[in-house]
Amino acid sequence: MSSRPVISVVIPTYNRANDLKRALNSVQAQTFTNWELIVVDNHSVDDTDQVVNDFNDSRIRLFKVHNNGVIAASRNVGIREASGEYIAFLDSDDWWKPEKLRLSLDALNAGADIVYHDLLVVSKVEQRIFLKKAITRGLTRPVFDNLLSTGNCINNSSVVVKKSILISIGGISEDHDLIAAEDYDCWLRVAQKTEKFSRIPKSLGYYWMGGGNISNPERTVASIDAIVQRYINSKSRESTGGVLWIHYSRGRAYYLLCNWKMAKKYLGNINWPGTPLMLYVKSQWMLQVIRLVHENKS
Repeated sequence: MSSRPVISVVIPTYNRANDLKRALNSVQAQTFTNWELIVVDNHSVDDTDQVVNDFNDSRIRLFKVHNNGVIAASRNVGIREASGEYIAFLDSDDWWKPEKLRLSLDALNAGADIVYHDLLVVSKVEQRIFLKKAITRGLTRPVFDNLLSTGNCINNSSVVVKKSILISIGGISEDHDLIAAEDYDCWLRVAQKTEKFSRIPKSLGYYWMGGGNISNPERTVASIDAIVQRYINSKSRESTGGVLWIHYSRGRAYYLLCNWKMAKKYLGNINWPGTPLMLYVKSQWMLQVIRLVHENKS
């Protein structure tokens, strides 16, 4: 086996020692073994250091960083320190199935520059049955246009991508406005460099939804606005009716913020036909709740 790892796994973390142990176990259990694992810790005050040291694996390295609440800064440290040809992203509360890296590398060797896949959603520590997926989709060309018009469909903890491409785009944006959407921004910029996106049609990992995730409605609205500002030109910002995910995401965020007026404004743009069925059903359900429950109270 080559002394240089083929894949560098980058895990940012902060005060998630127990979750991190599960993630590290899943990497160590990979059937493909020529990897290195870079843990970038935002100066945790729990047992993170001990968890990493207890693995006693020379392929695992630990770095410390003050990221000031910007996880992209931690990921960029990992990218810079990586020795592998490919970067695999894994959040510290997610984990993989043993064949994840092998199947990802097969797709990369077949010509892809970036690969991704579905994840099984986990909401309880002892969960054994997984009925829900964080579902991805295949992308049509031009990939940039497809991503922009239909929204982010790529799970961060599923991605393996050529390091050279990440370097060519300057890494992941550390802009505060993009917190919780910096991965989507990254895939858009990668799509400006290559069309070789490949979806593996398998669920090769687990996505933790049991608490502690950084996304929240305020950040959702801010990050959507930042994406629109960057990628949708000024002439089309007021006519994004074709970009249904923008209306849905804004509407859902305002719904969760109990801003019924703004929620109705954006959810009301989700019309049938022309909208994916599930998006339409979810939008109509929220509108009905607003009309029947919240507006009747006012």
